[in-house]
Amino acid sequence: MQAPENPILSTSSIQRRRLLAAGVGFAGLALAGCKGGATPNPDPGRLRLVAEARWPHRLHIEGTTAGGLSGIDYDPIRGEYLLISDDRSDLAPVRYYTARWPSPQAAPPESTGVVQLQRPGGGPWPSRRNAVDGLPVPDPEALRLRPATNTLLWTSEGDVARGFGPALYESARDGRFLREFRMPAMFQPDPAKRRGPRDNLTFEGVSLTPDGRFAWLAMENALIQDGPEPAVGAAGGPCRFTRIDLETGQPDRQIAYVPDAIPLRPLVPGSYADNGVSEILMLDADRMLVLERAYATGRGNSLRLYEIDTRAASDVLAVDALAPGNHRPAARTLVADFATLGLSRLDNTEGMCWGPPLPGGRRMLVVVSDDNFNPLQITQFAAFEYADRP
Repeated sequence: MQAPENPILSTSSIQRRRLLAAGVGFAGLALAGCKGGATPNPDPGRLRLVAEARWPHRLHIEGTTAGGLSGIDYDPIRGEYLLISDDRSDLAPVRYYTARWPSPQAAPPESTGVVQLQRPGGGPWPSRRNAVDGLPVPDPEALRLRPATNTLLWTSEGDVARGFGPALYESARDGRFLREFRMPAMFQPDPAKRRGPRDNLTFEGVSLTPDGRFAWLAMENALIQDGPEPAVGAAGGPCRFTRIDLETGQPDRQIAYVPDAIPLRPLVPGSYADNGVSEILMLDADRMLVLERAYATGRGNSLRLYEIDTRAASDVLAVDALAPGNHRPAARTLVADFATLGLSRLDNTEGMCWGPPLPGGRRMLVVVSDDNFNPLQITQFAAFEYADRP
């Protein structure tokens, strides 16, 4: 979810930006380990912290301001990480960064470049100040490398206020636009706001199956017709996770996932709080990791990692509105509560990927936080040793 530091903001983004800054001000820092409400017990020992690092606020890379890092993936051939910024072309055109982190315990990631993602027909995507009729202003959130084609899949939460729904794009490594995937009609905005996506609560995550044939897209929160946003003490409506067949370009399956109720109670009753899905990552052809990220004014962030089996949920692609009794959502197993993992601080973590294998053959899970270009937040990288269930 984006809240850029820019004068051209929607009302909801302005409100979130102010509340976020005020909340950190209340607490001094976002508090790691703050909990509100029941926490299910995670599988012991699934994640072990290997290293933690930060980038300076507003780091300048090749004439751009780095920040808002909301998606990450790793290219094992080049040995580099790809990091997409959720800047809506306000500080610089839509872009992704490259970085190397060969020794996580010894030094922070080193930036190696920036690539501008092009719009259809070429050229940079427009900013909100220079919006073009018939063309959305992307709100980038997640990216994945397609190894078989050496291309990038990346999501936009859409430009809902102007009538453009969330999107999945494919681009060349050099940024050239290749295609946009057709999305089901349920993701189109409704001017009357009785159904469809909520602004800034759409395609927050994307992941590829190991064979590279399918991409899964994860909604941050529920469509309007599927239920409310989460509240303190009450889970919201189910999020739709949609599988795209990359050979045909068509959606072929969709499941429902119900995030937690907001786990943190705001320090000031009635002030801002939220929870939603911030990223997904395939474990194998069918199992998926789901990262939930919550925030409460004056309390900070909560981060919980879950595992689901996509086969255990019913297909809801043809279900117009999700309601109790007309579908079976995915069952979840808690892998880790990040408050227990030894991080110096919890922040707005939105990116997650597999890094290079660790000595002994175990996987390395790497996450990055989106600082919202806010000086009270941080761009935090963390690497973990991941242990699968026996």
